[in-house]
Amino acid sequence: MTKVNILKQESKIISVECDGHTNYGEKGEDIVCASLSSIVQTAVLGLLMVAGLELEMKRDDEAGYLKFTLPEKLTETEEVKASAILDTMLCGISDLYESFSDYIELEVKNA
Repeated sequence: MTKVNILKQESKIISVECDGHTNYGEKGEDIVCASLSSIVQTAVLGLLMVAGLELEMKRDDEAGYLKFTLPEKLTETEEVKASAILDTMLCGISDLYESFSDYIELEVKNA
């Protein structure tokens, strides 16, 4: 099971942590794990390349671990871009979770 922990501050996502493999299918054929990974990694790319942010990030592909945290101080433009990207990411994760809650644990909490 993949545990996804999303931390919000003042209704804005500030940190995302994904830990573990979903084990929905065989390694290399797990469509749920691949879908979740694609959603989260696309959000990371958006934050880096579209919003131009420098993230604090830890990653271990073998263990299925990824954690990233936004910088503490953002400009208004960076904040708008980051929120759009991360809120869209959460929509995708939530939709996937609705169909595959036996394989994904989703927790959203406030700091």
